[in-house]
Amino acid sequence: MNRLSDFAIKAPKFTIWLAVATTMIVAALVLAPSLSNTAAQYLNPLTIDADPENMLLEDDPVRITNRQQKKQFTLYDLVVVGVVNTDNSEGVFNPQTLADIYDLTEFASGISWVDEDGETQGVVPYDIISPSAVDNIEQAGPGTVRFDWLMETAPKTDAAAIAVRERAQNQPLLKGSLVSDDGKGIALYFPLTSKGVSNRVVEMLEEHIASYNTGDAYHISGLPIAQDRFAVEMFIQMAISSPLAMGLIFALLWYFFRNMTLIIAPMIVAMISTILTMGLLVVFGNSVHIMSSMIPIFIMPVAVLDAIHILSDFYDRYPIYKNRVETIKHVMKELAKPMLFTSLTTVVGFASLNLTPLPPIQLFGTFVAIGVFAAWLLTITIVPAYIVLMPERKFLNFGMKREGVNAENSNSMLARSLKKFGAGAHRRAIPILVLVVAVATVAGYGVTKIVPNDNPVKWFAKDHQLRKSDKVLNQMFAGSYMAYLSFSPESTAAKSDEDQQTFKDPATLNYIAGLQAYMGQTGLVGKSNSVVEIVKTVHRELFEGKQAFYRIPDTAAGVAQTLITFESSHRPQDLWHYVTPDYQNANIWLQLKTGDNQTMSQLETLVDQYLIDNPAPIALQHKWFGLTYVNITWQDQMVVGMGKALASSFVVVAIMMMFLYRSILWGLLAMVPLSFSVAVLYGTVGLLGIDYDAPIAILSALSLGLAIDYAIHFLTRARRLHLEYDNWPDTVAAVFGEPARAISRNVVVLGIGFMPLLLAPLVPYQTVGIFISGILLFAGLATLAILPALMRYLERWLFTGKEKANALADLAEQEL
Repeated sequence: MNRLSDFAIKAPKFTIWLAVATTMIVAALVLAPSLSNTAAQYLNPLTIDADPENMLLEDDPVRITNRQQKKQFTLYDLVVVGVVNTDNSEGVFNPQTLADIYDLTEFASGISWVDEDGETQGVVPYDIISPSAVDNIEQAGPGTVRFDWLMETAPKTDAAAIAVRERAQNQPLLKGSLVSDDGKGIALYFPLTSKGVSNRVVEMLEEHIASYNTGDAYHISGLPIAQDRFAVEMFIQMAISSPLAMGLIFALLWYFFRNMTLIIAPMIVAMISTILTMGLLVVFGNSVHIMSSMIPIFIMPVAVLDAIHILSDFYDRYPIYKNRVETIKHVMKELAKPMLFTSLTTVVGFASLNLTPLPPIQLFGTFVAIGVFAAWLLTITIVPAYIVLMPERKFLNFGMKREGVNAENSNSMLARSLKKFGAGAHRRAIPILVLVVAVATVAGYGVTKIVPNDNPVKWFAKDHQLRKSDKVLNQMFAGSYMAYLSFSPESTAAKSDEDQQTFKDPATLNYIAGLQAYMGQTGLVGKSNSVVEIVKTVHRELFEGKQAFYRIPDTAAGVAQTLITFESSHRPQDLWHYVTPDYQNANIWLQLKTGDNQTMSQLETLVDQYLIDNPAPIALQHKWFGLTYVNITWQDQMVVGMGKALASSFVVVAIMMMFLYRSILWGLLAMVPLSFSVAVLYGTVGLLGIDYDAPIAILSALSLGLAIDYAIHFLTRARRLHLEYDNWPDTVAAVFGEPARAISRNVVVLGIGFMPLLLAPLVPYQTVGIFISGILLFAGLATLAILPALMRYLERWLFTGKEKANALADLAEQEL
């Protein structure tokens, strides 16, 4: 380590140009595919991926089931457009609004294009659900049913518009889904060829909707658009939040060191580290996912950590040596070992994320670890080289103003405050430790209250239009979150028997109807549709539309008659969304009012119990699928995986600390602020009822790396200073001189430096901003308060003859 720094000091220009050249090469490899078709054949282009389904492995059983079931029932992901009119007494059922809805449906049915692979993309026209695209089922005399378009053309009169509403509300498949119960709104469902086209489709819809001037409110929502739009906005957010954060850090560094030229060094390190990491991510063929989009935000605080320690020590030491080269040599020797170990612990923390079964989190952990290592390497080379290249005159009147030769005698406000804080931490050790135990107890209780949950729509701020639209749609209609539950016979014999058409059997259909009724009573399901609603509706109309006949026929033959009748409708393909042509598989289409994972999980648990308590007439097996269900799967895997990652990295870091200090006791002592910080982090999440989502889970890795950083610097300097003073009271006073100032500057710069993320419109970035700032501030405070309090009572065990020998050995190693 010292050799690397010494080389940088001796060859500063070469060191800096090497780093710059490497960065430019990586950046060129990233940009080349977008600038040259030839380069695109050999290099990987930058791609954005915000699909949470890709959190799971490609061969994950849930993903496989989801693909198979969607294909089996010809289902597509949907964008939902709600049209609301609260001014007209008849709501949306007036001629002008219905004319616009008719026009929008026609426009949407023509949205298509051919992608670069020759595949047709856009809206699937024949599966659109809209007043002009669905049937009105009604009786046409005894024993006959007529299928007319619900709204074949836009109505010209108020009476004709109201008639559309009355017909729609008489259709169980449409009531609550297509038309709101109060008649004020209509929901249009546009199926997509793939989730990834949703943002482009919605932009085209929004542009067309802007041409209407009736005053109706249009609300667009659905999981596909939430995920795809997040991909667009997170890319913009990366370009805005990162420079804002860096700008504030720069301003704070200037406040502390008052040398504009000098503080450019850590900025260079942070910038190069981020560019190299994100560049390598793309060069190796990885997409920028929801998690990997946050890599710059995680790398930046870590990238300046070591540099701030160097600058802080340099700032305090320069007035002693009055020579930049001699000063930086002394600083690098003193900080080499703690900087290495703080970086290694952070690398371990993030690399442990590879223990999760989720590819994007593995990728995130791997590349943040790479970025942290790159930042360490750049810090111990570029920062010394940069300082050496600065002319000596730039340091005129630079450094800590002193009354004497010792840093402890500094008169700055920070120095005076820390001196008092250190004395208080030593003097009031017992109250501090009692408070720590009390807070840890409350935090432990909070941990038990943690609820894993996620919802892509909640990735957007509450005032975001998508979030507002989601709220309106789910208040007025059955729900914009789709989930599916399929059934098939459990018996192999039943499956292979062509005459055994399970889902024509009245008993089985009545069982499905009972399950649907139960799900509706749970309060978790806005509405469910299945083949049951088709059979009941056609059966009712075969018997003159009397409500008493809205039921399952008594015989399989009666069921078959209703199904054959429905196949003569304008949309016979709708039947195959609910059953397969051999009637051996059935599907319940569920509309949920929230996309929260907890809602889906609770529903799954309740349904599983219902199926146990109420056996079907024939043994059935069931499968959940759909975007809402896929989300809970990766969330569950993340919770388990993050628990394993945190536990394993905690053990590894503890072993590293014992190795660093050649002592079990010193190693465990270093883990105290970390353990306390992680406990408080998770306890706060549980007590405040904050959803435990991916960003919060990942923050545990960050807290592990940063909390231990402060402890390493505190303990390493305390250990050395005790060799000089040989008693703890004098040692703690010295530790709260320059070492504590360096730690405090780090705490302030990093804690405040990332508050611009709170201005982000994307909630995951806000969450990261809040918790990064909170972790950094709290971990620093915990280190400066808890460690001196503990060390007061552990002095006799911490500073034995053996421990002094270990400290002397460390000092000798440093001088080599």
